[in-house]
Parts: sequence; C-alpha cells; structure tokens
Amino acid sequence: MTTNHSLSRRQFLVNTAAVTTTTAFAPGVITASKTDSQVIVGEGDYRYEVMHAWLELPKEYSWQTTHNVAVDKAGNLYVIHEGHANLKDHPSIFVFDADGKFIRAFGSQFQGGGHGIEVREEGGEEFLYVCAYQQVKSFAKLTLKGETVWQKYAPMESGVYAEGEASNPKKEWGRNRFMPTNFAFLDDGGFLLADGYGSFYIHRYDRNANWVSMFGGPGKGEGKFATPHGIWIDRRPGVKERVVVCDRAHHTLQILELDGTYVETLTGYGLPANIDSYEDLLLVPELHARVTLLNTKNEVVAQLGDDAARIKSEKGVRNDASKWHDGRFVHPHDACFGHGGDIFVAEWVSTGRVSKLKRLS
Repeated sequence: MTTNHSLSRRQFLVNTAAVTTTTAFAPGVITASKTDSQVIVGEGDYRYEVMHAWLELPKEYSWQTTHNVAVDKAGNLYVIHEGHANLKDHPSIFVFDADGKFIRAFGSQFQGGGHGIEVREEGGEEFLYVCAYQQVKSFAKLTLKGETVWQKYAPMESGVYAEGEASNPKKEWGRNRFMPTNFAFLDDGGFLLADGYGSFYIHRYDRNANWVSMFGGPGKGEGKFATPHGIWIDRRPGVKERVVVCDRAHHTLQILELDGTYVETLTGYGLPANIDSYEDLLLVPELHARVTLLNTKNEVVAQLGDDAARIKSEKGVRNDASKWHDGRFVHPHDACFGHGGDIFVAEWVSTGRVSKLKRLS
C-alpha cells in the first residue's frame, strides 16, 4: 500500500482504518480484567497492571499529542510530544521519575515536530537522541538535561532531497523531503536514522554523526518501504543481530542485515510503529490499538490492550477521552521497556496518553 504524499497522518489513519489484518498468532489476552482497583492485561508469564493516569504534569504545561518514550538507567521516563508550532516557548520533552513525578521539561526547539526519542549510553554518559518531523525536519543529540550537543538536518550528500531541504526546509511532505522518525544504534558508535515520513530511506551515520550511506527507499517490500516508521537492532540472546524495520503502511515488520540486505517479512500487524527489546522479548506498539510481544522465534506470545476492531470501525475515539476504555489502547505510537520488564506506552492522541504496564508475572 502506498499513500499520497500530501496526506496528513490523520487522513492516513482514516484511509487505512478499513484494512483488516489477520493474525495466526498464539493468543494473548484481548480483554482487560479488574481485580479490586487494578486493571490487568495479559496472561501466564505476560501479565501487567495497567496505569493510564499516573504521570503528574504541572499546570503550566499541557500534553500536545504524545509521540515517543524512553527510559534512562536511573529509571526516569522521557516523553516527547509533537507540540503546537504556534507555542514556541512550550517544551516538547517532559521528564518524570519512576513514580511518575515531574522532574523537568525542555526541547522547545522541537515544537510542532517532536517525534522520536531514545536514550543511549556513550563512554559512561547517557544522551538523548531526538527526531523531529513536520516543519522542524531535524535530528539532535542532547544531554539528559536538555543541552544540545549537536543538531543536524537533511543529509544532502545522499542525493535524494530537494534543493534547500537542509538549509531552508519547506513545510512540505514527499519522497524528496526529510521527515525523520526514529533511531537504531550500532555497536561501532554510529546509528541508523529512519526517514519514515520523507524519503523512506534508512540513513547510516558514523560515531561523529557524519552521513555514511543509505538503504531502502520507497517500494512494495523486501527491502523497500512504505513509511518505515520504526527501527531497531535486534540483539536478543540467541538471535542473529539484524535490523528490524516497522514498514507501517504495509502492516509488516521487515528484517534486514545490518547493511540493509533483505532477509524476511513478518505479517499480521496493524500499522506497527516502533520496536524495543528486553531479554528475550521484542515489543511492537501498533497504531491499530494494541501492543504485541514476540519471543526469539518471532512468534507472538501476547497482544495487550487490543481494541483494534472498535478503533477501526468507530469514529472520533482519538479525540474523545470519554470513549477510551481502561486496559485498552487507542493508538500506540511508541512503547519501551523499563526496569524489570515494565512497559511504557505513548499513544498518538491529541490530549496525550502515556500508560504504564507494570509487569506482574
């Protein structure tokens, strides 16, 4: 499936809502159960207590469409939201401690385009890597307190971008535009950058953030993409180290060698958005209202908070919190593991929603 370059993300979801995915997977819990005041999802070794309203945000700030989440070694949670372009002084990144208490906010330079965020340790120090799309069109490395180490724009040396896309980017979408979405980190200190809304290429950078090469681009699969939104290096025990790409508009995960050589495609997802891993599990948030866990054979062992059928058929859920159900998701845009296997889920809803899934099993 391909999309018109001028489609907004909201239009894209509406247009793809009619797509039905079939999943011949091992069953996970579809409905949530309540035990006293607890909302529990999952079964067996994959049971989680769901906490939707657990973050404490100061009154001077507001959620402006939550996008991605990341956790540092201390257990602090970093949440980036898209933000409103007309609120330039409002931060796009909020930081909370393990109990959900607010610590600090920063990142106003990403307002109107905040998207991907990851924590990476380098030489004993942790840093944030941030992607911004829309009119911002850049990616950056920050300290955990928000100081900018570097900020970069479209890699013009790749030869795939319109003139001026790096120096004077226009508020335009298209395959010759730069709309980075997420990172994956390489052992040599470099990283991969997914241009998920722009060129559909995966760019490789060295440890000094210099552009090296690229692979992918638009196409119908098998190493080509339609919205390569999420990316991750699979380093789970017993698994050959490879790149996993969320080929979102195709509703698949593509597995590639580190140089971009195609290996295989995993089907049956509903707009998969990003990837994370913990021990032997691979975590896949899907915009079609669920979070999926895979084992090292890439078999589905659980699908948490599944409300895909309702979300694809009922209009207006995204912008009406009264229609959200406890223990069920609306539009998971990103998810990451915390300490001990807890899961944090950021949903693409205008008023913001970041849920904590506390591991019980």
